[in-house]
Amino acid sequence: MSKAGANFGGTVGWDEQTVIGKRAPRPGELKSESAIAAAQRAGIAIDTSKKYAAGNNKQHEAAKNTAILDRETEELHHERVDKDVARVMQQARIAKEWTQADLARHINEKQQVVNEYEQSKAIPNQQVLSKMERALGVKLRGKDIGQPLSTGPKKK
Repeated sequence: MSKAGANFGGTVGWDEQTVIGKRAPRPGELKSESAIAAAQRAGIAIDTSKKYAAGNNKQHEAAKNTAILDRETEELHHERVDKDVARVMQQARIAKEWTQADLARHINEKQQVVNEYEQSKAIPNQQVLSKMERALGVKLRGKDIGQPLSTGPKKK
């Protein structure tokens, strides 16, 4: 048997190569421009994807079906805050001698949110309306809009 064709009991053939000391790339290295360019030169498949609203605050986003509603071809529109509710909200705020910024601070929202509600431009959010009712002491939902909010004991 000649040395060129000898296999000394191992499974490694002449066409295979073992690389010692090569480490896997770190996640941060895979994102760099140079790593992407090197992968493209090597012919490796590259998958890029953009995360939707990554790092954004999604707390004040409208209902989940708004995207579906936007895709509709019919003449549909989003429900807005009723003008009567907006008027009652504004009158109650002025009666307490609060600015929109003051009300926003009391309900832990942005001043822009209060502004949109008072201009009937906002899509109603029950959580925001509830916080406004408690802060202003006035009903903003249901049949008794504009009536003082009852602060009696809760019914069980």
